[in-house]
Amino acid sequence: MREPHQNPKVTIAAQWLADQQEPPPQAVPTLKERFGLSALEACEACKLAHDFRLNRKVYG
Repeated sequence: MREPHQNPKVTIAAQWLADQQEPPPQAVPTLKERFGLSALEACEACKLAHDFRLNRKVYG
């Protein structure tokens, strides 16, 4: 299992993104604006959100 991200804003953004029924078409700009992330942090949040969704499918 992955360690929690060092920046809590990235984890919060990832949780928000994973909870969306339909993720926004341009997730990186949305996360940058909504959560004040850098482009790299927004990409990390996208990856973490993907992991969250996958874990939900696998483990319920």
